[in-house]
Amino acid sequence: MDEISNSLQDTFGINPDNQTKILYSFLILVVLGVIRFAILKIVWRFTEEPKSRYNWKRSVSFTVGIVTVILIGSVWIRAIGQFGAFLGLLTAGLAIALKDPLTNIAGWIFILTRQPFNLGDRVQIGEHAGDVIDIRLFQFTLLEIGNWVHADQSTGRIIHIPNGTIFTQAQSNYSTGFKYIWNEISVLVTFESQWQMARDILQRIISEHAEALSADAEKKIIEASKKYMIFYQYLTPIVYTSLEDSGVLLTMRFICEPRKRRTTEHLIWEDILKEFAMHKDIEFAYPTQRFFTRPAEKDDSPL
Repeated sequence: MDEISNSLQDTFGINPDNQTKILYSFLILVVLGVIRFAILKIVWRFTEEPKSRYNWKRSVSFTVGIVTVILIGSVWIRAIGQFGAFLGLLTAGLAIALKDPLTNIAGWIFILTRQPFNLGDRVQIGEHAGDVIDIRLFQFTLLEIGNWVHADQSTGRIIHIPNGTIFTQAQSNYSTGFKYIWNEISVLVTFESQWQMARDILQRIISEHAEALSADAEKKIIEASKKYMIFYQYLTPIVYTSLEDSGVLLTMRFICEPRKRRTTEHLIWEDILKEFAMHKDIEFAYPTQRFFTRPAEKDDSPL
């Protein structure tokens, strides 16, 4: 052992005291790594729920990381004190060179403390939208929605966004505060159609699909008002009437859950098509062009 110690000192200039500290540091890493692996192995055995597994993995990894820093720091604290001035200069240089990583760490702390979003929330950051599936020290991860897929459906792509982005980009949260969103479906009928009857049909259909959500939304607003200044005078579904060049525009406005937007539209449109098919005096309108021709004039001139 003494020969190995002398060899290390001769080759790398590592004195025996530092060799001992390196050995202790290595042992700490190995022991804590084994503990982390054992805990996660037990968790994987007793639960298959993805969110629980993720929360356990993140909590254990964070705790082990903090304990590792504390234990290794306690081993090297005296050696660090001897190089205080050098570390001060090194820290200042790193702060300049590692501006973006430090900003991301600050963003991570902001996400954990202020919680602009949590794991599982549906959010939009700048031009990117999706469900939050991971939050780490330097970045958070979204399961993308929208883009080339309509009605906020998942694209299947994973987007990694630096944590520092939350300081420079606006954030929209579909889930926190008020968990419902307002959605609108527009139906255009011809001027010749019985638009009042069409409006009544649409009102009945939208009430069947969204009336129950309005009652629950009133309770959610009371809860959300404790934290945010959210106020709506009317939450019941309604149909608005307006005119377009091609016909009468009937717009259904209603509350829906963000993740059920496309399914809700699908069910509503099927009911609309079925109901309108039963009324011959209601027709969908679309942009058209009409051409008028003059009848040919008689030529009364003498031969």
